[in-house]
Amino acid sequence: MAMDLTVEVYRLTGDFPGHELYGLTSQMRRCAASVPANVAEGRGRGGDAEFCRFLCIAAGSIAELETFLELSRRLGYGTEGDLSRVRAQTGEVARMLYGLINTVRQSITR
Repeated sequence: MAMDLTVEVYRLTGDFPGHELYGLTSQMRRCAASVPANVAEGRGRGGDAEFCRFLCIAAGSIAELETFLELSRRLGYGTEGDLSRVRAQTGEVARMLYGLINTVRQSITR
């Protein structure tokens, strides 16, 4: 799901103005790609505490992406339909991520 979101962010930002290539476009792509990358890195580290730490980093990236999506809307970048679809995907990934964080935290405290 996080990988699918990243692909959608790349597609969405592909239509942003050229002068945003090293600005908003780059920021959105990097924080979107950071989500699945941090989940994978945390899982690969072994140990629930490390996994949880990387999940929290991924959650920060999701929050950052939500902010950039709102900024994109305010600047008039992307269509309302595309932005709404990506916002919905972002929300779904965030819910899954926060659920996983809670599950891992519970396993740490046992």
